[in-house]
Amino acid sequence: MNFGDLKSLYLLSCLALCLVILSPALALVVNLPGGERFSELWILGPGHMAEDYPFGVYAGEPYRVYLGVGNHMGELAYYSVCVKFRNQTEPLPDSLNALPSALEPVFEYRFFLSDNATWEKAVLFSFDGVSFGGNVSRVSRFLVDGYAVDFEKVAVWDESNSGFYYQLFFELWIYNATISSFQFHNRFVGLWLNMTRHS
Repeated sequence: MNFGDLKSLYLLSCLALCLVILSPALALVVNLPGGERFSELWILGPGHMAEDYPFGVYAGEPYRVYLGVGNHMGELAYYSVCVKFRNQTEPLPDSLNALPSALEPVFEYRFFLSDNATWEKAVLFSFDGVSFGGNVSRVSRFLVDGYAVDFEKVAVWDESNSGFYYQLFFELWIYNATISSFQFHNRFVGLWLNMTRHS
């Protein structure tokens, strides 16, 4: 090994030592890419567990679920959760193309959430104006957290599953500052509900 090689090795060793010593300070200045950025959306049953979800529902009876959102986007986020209600033939969101359901929301929650924080809400819902005729069920009023929404939802008797099926679902939207608007965040969760008559 000649003198030039030793000199290069010495300089490289000094540079490596400087980087090790300065690494805590460099971490404050250099913003390295973090892990995957994502949001969570979930529903828990009335016991605050992933069980005992409402299924066989009656008019005038209140039902409770817990709706939650987790922010792992690496920054403060402004969220909207759209509450939607459909019969078995109306459209769900299209996850493959990141498109929301074309249905209008019946209710909406909006909130800011800091990075690595969660938001959770007890959602109380019920139905009024429910009627049955032949093989058809009609729901004309949906109540969520004390807010009433009038509409006309019709479900046809599902012979193979023995019920009148509706679905309550929640879409997650996030505010995009670039377009100054909320956009669908390609996450949704839902509950199948079988509207039944009191016997």
